[in-house]
Amino acid sequence: MKKQVKKCVLAYSGGLDTSVIIPWLKENYGCEVIAVSADVGQGDELDGLEAKALATGASKLYIEDITDEFVDEFIVPTLKAGAKYEGYLLGTSFARPVIAKRIVEIAKKEGADAIAHGCTGKGNDQVRFELTIKRFAPEMTIIAPWREWDLKSRDDEIDYAEAHNIPLKINRETNYSKDKNLWHLSHEGLELEDPANEPQYSKEGFLEMSVAPEQAPDAPTYVEIDFEQGVPKAVNGEKLSASDIIRKLNKLGGDNGIGLLDLVENRLVGMKSRGVYETPGGAILYHAHEVLETLTLDKMTLHMKSRLAIEFAELVYNGQWFTPLREALSAFVDKSQENVTGKVKLKLYKGNIINAGVTSPYSLYSENIATFGESDYNQADAEGFINLFGLPIKVHALREQGKL
Repeated sequence: MKKQVKKCVLAYSGGLDTSVIIPWLKENYGCEVIAVSADVGQGDELDGLEAKALATGASKLYIEDITDEFVDEFIVPTLKAGAKYEGYLLGTSFARPVIAKRIVEIAKKEGADAIAHGCTGKGNDQVRFELTIKRFAPEMTIIAPWREWDLKSRDDEIDYAEAHNIPLKINRETNYSKDKNLWHLSHEGLELEDPANEPQYSKEGFLEMSVAPEQAPDAPTYVEIDFEQGVPKAVNGEKLSASDIIRKLNKLGGDNGIGLLDLVENRLVGMKSRGVYETPGGAILYHAHEVLETLTLDKMTLHMKSRLAIEFAELVYNGQWFTPLREALSAFVDKSQENVTGKVKLKLYKGNIINAGVTSPYSLYSENIATFGESDYNQADAEGFINLFGLPIKVHALREQGKL
């Protein structure tokens, strides 16, 4: 028996899943449906959404521009943490909490008694959405049609859409599951479901933010990025907001085939899945930030931060952004970034990011100490260090020889 619902707010992208969900909710719950689309930098995907949402049965559509909130409060803290999940730069993962938080705000404003989403029962996003909803509206009913309806595949969804005269921008041959925002674009489904198949990077229409490396220019592109306390502040000397820096680096990186990732990853729900990710600007920023940290962080902090970055990435990937542990890890990260200020120069060439120089007023590198030439370093000091450092090994060997 379905719970009585009068008004439902739907996380609406206008894609296949959510286009089908509007009439399905009205048929199965008899409720008013209010659609909410979050602008997190996906560009022209938002064009024509209002007319489409209303035509398929929504009573209204909110389009909420939360791009800067997404960048400043989710992307930048994750970048500063250096968090990657199995190499994946978390483009979908950290977009879901900020979207779900805004949807909860609108649901409360509208007096809704349910929130619906189009995430599948096989995916990670259902967890990310619902953990955020539980954090900000623990009493709210959550409707996940993929866990209820009789449709078994995206082909079934297309059949349903055609039967209900729902306009779609895709067909069965281009029916990839995609997620796009300012940070990245993901591709799943179709031939990518077989890891033996090479991604068709050069196929027209497949890549949207990047080009295949072999199609990139034959001459390298140099880029210089300024950071202040771990936050990107300028590109090639031009001060910009963090979101505009990502836009600029997306263009530079995309033109040079930067940031393509073909990954078989371990989903939170227990299965392995294969996806192709485009993250041109993000790949550049992560690389530049890591280079700067090699110059400005001491060994113990750098190594501890690397270990905690794995935990941070797990939390983001698993939808646990709004948790005390994530907040505590961010506090550690913020402290570690106090001296991560400087300039990083990189060379972009056919999918490669090549170091081309780094400077910082807080550099811990001393040429005088490290040089192969004459310096103030007393090489004789190493003998005592090695004797003490190697003492346990020496004692162990003496014991084996019966000489203790």
